[in-house]
Amino acid sequence: MLDILIIGGGPIGIACGLAAQKAGLSFQILEKGCLTNSLYNYPSTMTFFSTSEKLEIGGIPFVTISNKPVRAEALEYYRRVATSRELPINLFEEVYNVTREGGHYTITSSKATYQSKYVILATGFYDIAVKLDIPGEDLPKVKHYYKDPHYYSMQKVVVIGSSNSAIDVALETYRKGAEVTLVIRDAEVSHRVKYWVRPDIINRIKEGSIKAYFNSNLQAVRPDEVDIETPEGLVTIQNDFVMAMTGYKPNFDFLKKLGIKLSEGKFIPKYDPETMETNVQGLYLAGVVCGGLDTHLWFIENSRVHADMIVNNILVKEGKR
Repeated sequence: MLDILIIGGGPIGIACGLAAQKAGLSFQILEKGCLTNSLYNYPSTMTFFSTSEKLEIGGIPFVTISNKPVRAEALEYYRRVATSRELPINLFEEVYNVTREGGHYTITSSKATYQSKYVILATGFYDIAVKLDIPGEDLPKVKHYYKDPHYYSMQKVVVIGSSNSAIDVALETYRKGAEVTLVIRDAEVSHRVKYWVRPDIINRIKEGSIKAYFNSNLQAVRPDEVDIETPEGLVTIQNDFVMAMTGYKPNFDFLKKLGIKLSEGKFIPKYDPETMETNVQGLYLAGVVCGGLDTHLWFIENSRVHADMIVNNILVKEGKR
């Protein structure tokens, strides 16, 4: 019987493991993909908004050459944390079901069955893309994930969105020779875009290097063109690829299956902000999964504290604090 089973092997899941290890509690981490699967699927050229010290977990220094680390440095840091601390992590093992009876949990995965007193859900939100629900979205040319700009060189690319991911895609593909068109539903580029990037995209739009349609929405996708609804009417342009950077969401169906209550509209899960325990006894949330559809509310830097909050509460329940 484990003290804690942690679902999710990202930075926050690893942080929970470190906190449990420090407290002398037995635990197991299960990750359905590779280690820090979400970070691995980030664009290969990504630079973090946060400084390296704000991405540290477990008090272990994250040393980088520049102030803001890049994806490769983060992957190496979290890998070395996990391996140097010899954390028990099973990769490529997906959790199918979690049931509670007799005062403990039974967790069924793709490879085994576990018994645990407590469960921490640290699954993030990067696995399920927010869909456009428009004709042609299922065409192979429509991408919800982006890895590298070279693939889109000399292609006509439509980028949907005005967040960091969309603007990075627009600028990087443009600089690799793509003909880029931005489709933005708001009146301007989001103010949440990284402060050193926002002036760049605004200037590229002003000079005409990147075409932008504001207060606009993509209406339909066809093999060689797309329809854009603009304030001036419907516009049809030639197109090779659509990069739908429309965001991602937690697996709400899985949360509901576990009995976690979700709010109306934003689907924010119910939990105690002091302990991170959900409405289901002994089941905790950690990391960005706490935000529901408001995925911009939680990041590594402001949710890494969840690990200590949860473990402290478990220690109190176990009479060890």
